[in-house]
Amino acid sequence: MDEAEIRTRIELLRQDHRDLDAAIEALRTLPMPDMIQLQRFKKKKLRLKDEIMLLEDQLIPDIIA
Repeated sequence: MDEAEIRTRIELLRQDHRDLDAAIEALRTLPMPDMIQLQRFKKKKLRLKDEIMLLEDQLIPDIIA
């Protein structure tokens, strides 16, 4: 995967992350939120964050000290 593909993937993941934020907030405002769905969204959001961090690490060149 080249740098442009990585950057595009990161941006897509960030959008998904923001969308999950909105979904989580919408679920929380319900009178009786589905706690199982809420936990699923939170776990997915964490997985997205981890993938974003891994991809960002690929963009940082290794520095030999």
